[in-house]
Amino acid sequence: MARSLQAVIFLITALCFFYLHTSVRADPHFFVEGQVYCDTCRIQFVTRVSEFLPGAKVRLECRDREGGRLTYSIEGETDQAGSYKLPVEGDHEAEVCEVRLIKSPRPDCSEISQGAFARRSARISLASNNGIVSKVRLANPLGFLKTDSLSDCPEVLKELGILPTGLI
Repeated sequence: MARSLQAVIFLITALCFFYLHTSVRADPHFFVEGQVYCDTCRIQFVTRVSEFLPGAKVRLECRDREGGRLTYSIEGETDQAGSYKLPVEGDHEAEVCEVRLIKSPRPDCSEISQGAFARRSARISLASNNGIVSKVRLANPLGFLKTDSLSDCPEVLKELGILPTGLI
């Protein structure tokens, strides 16, 4: 009886170590998902006439909060729906992590806004102790500006209750 109890305890201990070992070497710690769009109205948010961009390049960068030193970086590309999914290794609690636009697949929609209130990046929390249970982190959509606004834009803005004066 004592011998079989020892064997059972040994087996359970071995399984626990095996599980711990495989979970440490397992898949990336997080996934960052988001979308890239062509801002056809040049207003820096998604509308019904926005076009999601397949083949757009983005980069996730994590930097030290103190000195701004780059600690982690990975690039990705959007799929046919304009969506990306970046695997992230490790916990980045002490860092500021942001997804940035790198390159548009369309010459007519490749401008990155430089305005004072422009969203040039989407900040992401990549820490395990922030209350978010999911390993998937959703970034805000990022948009390249179309060279010339679509003719439908004043109507779209009016539907949203926004006066187009000065926006287009």
